[in-house]
Amino acid sequence: MAERIVRRHLRVHGLVQGVWFRRATERTARALGVAGWVRNCADGSVEVVLEGTPERVAAAVAFCYEGPSGARVDHVDARDEAPEGLTNFELRA
Repeated sequence: MAERIVRRHLRVHGLVQGVWFRRATERTARALGVAGWVRNCADGSVEVVLEGTPERVAAAVAFCYEGPSGARVDHVDARDEAPEGLTNFELRA
């Protein structure tokens, strides 16, 4: 039986650009075996999509609520989406 896969779409607000948030998110997701992507947005937020098992995605989401040292996460908008079957994690411009 195949493992259940979930997808979470996040928009992280606060001091999250210029503090290595994208790179740290990429590193965390890859270490957890989570697929998806991360990118900076024009409004200063960071957008993150995570796909994987519920436990692994939850761990990656928890990281995004904290961010790396130097970041300040004020709030996170999160929603569930239908998984697309992503197989790797990428850093988007």
